[in-house]
Formats: sequence, structure tokens, C-alpha cells
Amino acid sequence: MIVLTIHLRVGGGTRHHGGPVRRRSRYALAAIPVAMILIIMVGDLLAPADTHLGPLLIVAPAITASFAGPRLTAALGGAAMVCHVLLSVHDRALGTERVQTEIIAVVAVSILVVVYCLARDRQRKQLVQIRSVSEVAQSVLMRPIPQRSGPLSMASLYLAAQAEAKIGGDLYGAARTAAGTRLIIGDVRGKGLGAISDAALLLGAFRETARRQPELPALVSDLEESLRSEMEEFPDADLEAGEAFVTAVVLDIPDDVPVLSLINCGHPPPLLIRAGDVIELCAAQPAPPLGLGELTRPHYTVQTFAFEQEDVLLLYTDGVVEARDGDGTFYPLTERLAQWAQDGPQGLLGHVHDDLLRHIGSFPDDDAALVAVQRGDGGTARSYLSATTARGALH
Repeated sequence: MIVLTIHLRVGGGTRHHGGPVRRRSRYALAAIPVAMILIIMVGDLLAPADTHLGPLLIVAPAITASFAGPRLTAALGGAAMVCHVLLSVHDRALGTERVQTEIIAVVAVSILVVVYCLARDRQRKQLVQIRSVSEVAQSVLMRPIPQRSGPLSMASLYLAAQAEAKIGGDLYGAARTAAGTRLIIGDVRGKGLGAISDAALLLGAFRETARRQPELPALVSDLEESLRSEMEEFPDADLEAGEAFVTAVVLDIPDDVPVLSLINCGHPPPLLIRAGDVIELCAAQPAPPLGLGELTRPHYTVQTFAFEQEDVLLLYTDGVVEARDGDGTFYPLTERLAQWAQDGPQGLLGHVHDDLLRHIGSFPDDDAALVAVQRGDGGTARSYLSATTARGALH
């Protein structure tokens, strides 16, 4: 996973390897400075009388500090000092100015590295606390896409551009209604805390209204109003007026009818995979991005497409298709998808994740989010669209 923050919602939790294993590894590494102390002592005892290896003992606590805590570092520093004194007694040089200076140096270095270990451990504990709060905030903001929703199987993937980040300006969400499932995927203009705040606002508004608004245009209108009001009240200082917006696709997938309805607000078109073909669900009349309604006075037009059993729908943000390799070539998402559709939503996103990272070879330059949805056997689904009508709805 190459040290990337990734949310692949395919079931199962994150495994955390606890403290006992880490402590055992530290004690195993402690054998290295202990062995160095023993080797230096034996070497000094076997060396000619005018050869003194005692000063080399200062290396032991310095090495220990790189992997151990303050206690073990202090213990190795004390052991190095005692061994230095013993070698000086053996060489009958304990009272000399040279040896006293060397012992003081060992003590000083040991104290410094112990202080360093204390400061490092304090910062590490603070980082753990910050990460735990971040994970809680992330789980509240970006709730997991459920694996099942009626006849649908679903999975989601999030790749953050920031190392160690859990979330950025991309967003996705799902809401269960009495008649089916509603989904949203979006990309906030801008980066940083302002983008995360807008993403949180939009997801909160979606969860609040998706279940109670019977019509998709009314839902999108509510999202537009909520986002625009918030942006007017708390403008992003880094963006000019009219530059703050969110591209999004809002979908409604009924349980008992093999179709999907969507409104595209300036977002990359979803991809439908059917029988080895990858089809862009392009909007005939795309709406402007959310947050610009005051300027554009949009009219939201719903488009309906066939979405039959075993079809796979992929929603994504532009961070996927705009990812470049070392030669500047964009990631060919559409060309790669057909070969992985038979593995279902979970397998599909797993393949895209691995292939995308191989393509870019490093951290992505932009956040990337994907949601895969497959219609299974809904039991009550009725195919009221003929094959001809279904094909026509896709073009």
C-alpha cells in the first residue's frame, strides 16, 4: 500500500499490531549495542597497552536511542559508562585527565540521548492522540459505504494526496430510502481545511435530505442552497468569489426497476460496465457545480439510464483520471475497467487501486475517490425496459 492513506470499504477492519510485538523487536535490537560493548571491551583487553578502545563505548547509547525508549537508552548508557570505568581501572588510567574527560563525555552523550528519547516519545504520544481524533472525525464525516443496499453490492475507495491524511476535499455517501438507494460523489474546489469543511457540509446536507426529498431535482436544489448559504456565511479566504464550488453527481437507484437516475453537476461522467463494454453516462444537459446557483440559476434535469442485473457502475473523481505517470500520461481508467468488472465492486476497486499506484509510482497529486455499484438479483426487479430502449438510454 506504499504508505498511502487508503479507504477501501470492502469489509473487514484495519488490523493494528500492538505494543508487545514492538517491545519484543526493541529488545531484540538492543542486542546490537550490547554486542558492541562486549566487542569493544574484549578488543581493549586484548589490544596493546597503549591502545585504548574505551571512547568507542559512547556509540552504544547513541545507537540505542534510534530505536529504544528513554529507559533502555539510559540503561545502555549506564552500562557503557561502567564498562569504560572498568577498562580504565584495568589500564590503571582511571585518574588521568584523558580518561575522566572520556567518562564525562559518555555521561553527557547518554543524558542528551535520553532527553531526546523523552521528547520523541512525548511527540509520538501526541501524534497518536491526534491520529485517533482524526480517525474518529473521519469516520463521522466519511461514513462507510454499506456493502449491501437492497439489490446493490457496493464498495468505495479513497486515496488522499496528503501522506497520513484520512480525508481531503473529495467525498462520497449513500442513503437508503424506502424505494431504493441514493448516492453522491463529489469534489470540492480547493484544498486543506476549507475543502474538508465544505465536504462535511455537503455530506451532512445529503444525509439529511436524501431520505425525505421524493424528487431528485428537489434534493439537488436543497444541496445547492445549503452549500451556497454556508459558503456565503463562511467564505474561503484562499478563493475568490465564484471560485468556491463542488462538482458532484447525485444518483437515485430504485430497488424494483432496472434503471438509475442521475443529475450531474459538472462532475466527470459515471462509467457503466456491461458485457465487457465501458459506457460513459454523459449528461445531455449538465448542471453547473454546486455552490454557483446564485450566478447560474440552474434547472436540474434528471437523466435515466438502464442499470440491469450484473451491470457495474463506477463513480469517480477527477483525481483518478488526471493522475499522471512520469511521462505525463493520464491514467487510462476507461480502457482498464472492462477486464476487472467480473470481480465485482470489491475486486474492481482493488484492481484500480493497485493499477493506479503502479501508474503514478508515488503519492497522487490530488485526492481520488471511487465508488463501485453492482446490481444483483433484486427479487422484485421488473425489466420494463426492452433491450432496445435500454441501449438507447445509454447513448
